[in-house]
Amino acid sequence: MMKRFNYKEHCASLIIILLLTGVSGFINAQTSSVDSSPQYLYPEFSSGIVKMKNGRNQKAMLNYNMVSEKMVYQQGDKLFDLMGTEMVDTVFLQNSCFIPVSEVFYEVVVVAPISLFIQHQGSIIPPGRPSGYGGTSQTSSISSYSGINTASGYHNLKLPSDYTVNVDPVYWIRTNNDIYSFTNERQFLKIFPEQADELKQFIKKGRIKIARRDDLIRLINYSNELLEQ
Repeated sequence: MMKRFNYKEHCASLIIILLLTGVSGFINAQTSSVDSSPQYLYPEFSSGIVKMKNGRNQKAMLNYNMVSEKMVYQQGDKLFDLMGTEMVDTVFLQNSCFIPVSEVFYEVVVVAPISLFIQHQGSIIPPGRPSGYGGTSQTSSISSYSGINTASGYHNLKLPSDYTVNVDPVYWIRTNNDIYSFTNERQFLKIFPEQADELKQFIKKGRIKIARRDDLIRLINYSNELLEQ
């Protein structure tokens, strides 16, 4: 799968600029545990920075809803989706950068000739229901518990205690102005057919697991090293 989009490869520089200008709330983050639910990327809402394309910076208590794939902000005791993402340049949250892609956000993980992004997504799993032969069945098609629309925006709700969230991220690589998605080792190796043998050996020797964030970063860093040879 291949898709193109534009983004500014300056997350590290932007963080330094924000620090130098005194906007440091996302580093020493205030947190709030207002009924956090498993659909959120982080266990708590914390202070972050929304950098707009017009250059303005806005502070807010933020988290990311993996089910709706929306950036969520806290206003009083209510939670709402961040709207107008077409006007957002970057969101800084929990020492990470997020960029808008269409109506969702990707986390910027590695900025290099081969860059890595994570599309955090998940689906709600309701409690198992009785099924034939004494077993239970589950479906991930339920979305009504993730939030409701109100006159003032999208109000995110706490899930019932017997509901869970199946986390199923999609990884994106940007190289040579093209971007490719993958979710497993086989798909990753297909992106780099000329380096596939070396990458496969590195994965085997290092016991790399795509689903482990630190392992994936090591793999992308090694891929960039191969590119320089």
